[in-house]
Amino acid sequence: TPAGPPLTGHTKGLRAVTFSPDGHILATGSEDRTVRLWNLSNPAHPTPLGQPLTGHTDWVNAVAFSLDGRTLASASVDKTVRLWNLSNPAHPTPLGQPLTGHTDWVNAVAFSPDGRTLVSGSNDRSVRLWNVTDPAQPVALGPPLTDHADWVVSVAFSPDGHTLASGSADKNVQLWDVADPAHPTPRGQPLTGHTDLVFAVAFSPDGHTLVSGSGDRTIRIWGMDVDQIIRRMCAITTDTLTPQEREKYGLKDVHYRQPCS
Repeated sequence: TPAGPPLTGHTKGLRAVTFSPDGHILATGSEDRTVRLWNLSNPAHPTPLGQPLTGHTDWVNAVAFSLDGRTLASASVDKTVRLWNLSNPAHPTPLGQPLTGHTDWVNAVAFSPDGRTLVSGSNDRSVRLWNVTDPAQPVALGPPLTDHADWVVSVAFSPDGHTLASGSADKNVQLWDVADPAHPTPRGQPLTGHTDLVFAVAFSPDGHTLVSGSGDRTIRIWGMDVDQIIRRMCAITTDTLTPQEREKYGLKDVHYRQPCS
């Protein structure tokens, strides 16, 4: 049942909503080019927090809180990402200059769990990483990641912050090793199977599972715990190559390690 009355104030369609980590603040992004904050300490009586956040010159596509709730990121069709200081949520203020570098709509943003890295995904087919250790002076981390062949629509960090997932209009999900955010690398081949744009990606709290949602009307679930996958494979593996089979298939002189102990 509804916890309270509808929240009104935006003058055009909503594009993004997200809760602060403590659940007391709601941030919303709109086609009216603004971000609004709402006090939900009492969900039955939500109230606006301060004035709308202005500065974007086109739709706000995505909003994300840092884990400590003190910084908000907003991504826009105007090709920029903006950071906002929420130390006093009733009086939010801009942090530094807009993050520039994308050459098309910015569709998605997410903070790493430690709050030091921000990721953005864009219609320019790239993923960008930013060092936001000092949110007032964000710095681009290396060149953009350009393995996707179409728009990047969704991004998410694993709970340990070491893996990044990005979903794209190329119908794939790409995983990235970002243990060192200054030197990210692809982690394996893209995850394939969807037949339409991948609108959403999310990790489970333990980091062992990734889910992706697509315009093909399906949700796919991916196992991320490699050791667990190996154990499952070995549990159903009944036969390994004998010396006679190795010789039969021309593998006698090829180094061979039993797949399961």
